Amino acid sequence: MLYEQQQFEQPKMKMDMRKKTERSKSIEEERLEIVDLSGMSLESLPNPSLNLATICKLDLSNNNLQNIPESLTARLLNVVVLDVHSNQLRSLPNSIGCLSKLKVLNVSGNLIEYLPKTIQNCRALEELNANFNKLSQLPETIGFELINLKKLAVNSNKLVFLPRSTSHLTSLKVLDARLNCLRSLPEDLENLINLETLNVSQNFQYLDSLPYSIGLLLSLVELDVSYNKIKSLPDSIGCLKKLHKLSVEGNPLISPPSEVVEQGLHAVKEYLCQKMNGANQSPTKKKSWMGKLVKYGTFNGGMRSRAREREEREAFIVPEYNRSIDGLASPRYMGMFSPRRLFSPRNYFSN
Repeated sequence: MLYEQQQFEQPKMKMDMRKKTERSKSIEEERLEIVDLSGMSLESLPNPSLNLATICKLDLSNNNLQNIPESLTARLLNVVVLDVHSNQLRSLPNSIGCLSKLKVLNVSGNLIEYLPKTIQNCRALEELNANFNKLSQLPETIGFELINLKKLAVNSNKLVFLPRSTSHLTSLKVLDARLNCLRSLPEDLENLINLETLNVSQNFQYLDSLPYSIGLLLSLVELDVSYNKIKSLPDSIGCLKKLHKLSVEGNPLISPPSEVVEQGLHAVKEYLCQKMNGANQSPTKKKSWMGKLVKYGTFNGGMRSRAREREEREAFIVPEYNRSIDGLASPRYMGMFSPRRLFSPRNYFSN
């Protein structure tokens, strides 16, 4: 009997402990404070009268701060939002990597020339705004650790390249890199499976081409590549089903030609689709790559009858590409195609 009573009381004690823990968490959250010191013409930070660990949002924007003390940043253990935009900062403290709960970081409108490598330790970061600075590069490994980053805004800087690790930001929805000196984009953009908005406009005389992998950004809704030196859009852009806004003005485009661009997005996508599928070739010259293999005896070798050759050609020939690449993704063709092969300029199915 005593044993049964102990068995009953033990879960009850566990429930009481759980309630106390939940209560203490809510009390701890209530103690967290928002500190707003924006627009006070501060040149340095005053000694805080409160415990820095109780701050969840710190706004130091629109001041004249030239630096943020390492010791101050290291003690902001519960900060979720840190806003230091529109100051005179030339760098960020390395201790920013201690902010394990930081979700929003706004450092725009400063004089920052580089971001510390330790920023990759802010793994909870969802939004990074570094617009209007003097950045010439981003940390090379930034994309490997910031797995929760949804918005990366680095416009109006001096960036020449985006690090290759950028393509590992699989949670990224918005990438704004306009008004820089970009010469190219990472080749393996297809890993940005959630990217909805890509803006690389106004890199003027520097950006003259786009990678073929841009056509594998299947979540892409808006693409702005205006005011660059791009002469040819990748044919793969025609495969972007969700793309609703495409800005290409201010480029010396040859493909697609201006008369197609003037007809709007639908015409551009249709033109690129047809070009990728070789539909712009004359019917008399157009031959399927599989037909060529059959003709030259690549399959099973030897001669075949005309009927047998026709049957094989009908079995393997790729259907005309009119609206999308869904047909190419069917189990029937999966063995023949991969995104890499499909969108490689060297592997077009042509004469």
